[in-house]
Amino acid sequence: MKKSIHSDEYGIVLQKLIQMREEAGLTQRDLAEKMDRENSFIWRIEHGERRLDVVEFFWVCNALGQDAKAVYAELAKEFHKVIS
Repeated sequence: MKKSIHSDEYGIVLQKLIQMREEAGLTQRDLAEKMDRENSFIWRIEHGERRLDVVEFFWVCNALGQDAKAVYAELAKEFHKVIS
């Protein structure tokens, strides 16, 4: 089994995170500042160099004004399409 960070499903997560950030009109630096993190934190996540855990996923969604549960529900639907 391959690592999740290299899976098609994780690629969908990254695309969604980038889309949400861009729709919020934020740069990586802006999002990092909102989260009180260094901007390399966001860069490494968006470029697949660092895996986002479930708590960090919640924090990112919150910083972007998104409901993490709703975002995950959207992602889960996309995951099912990949495995079908």
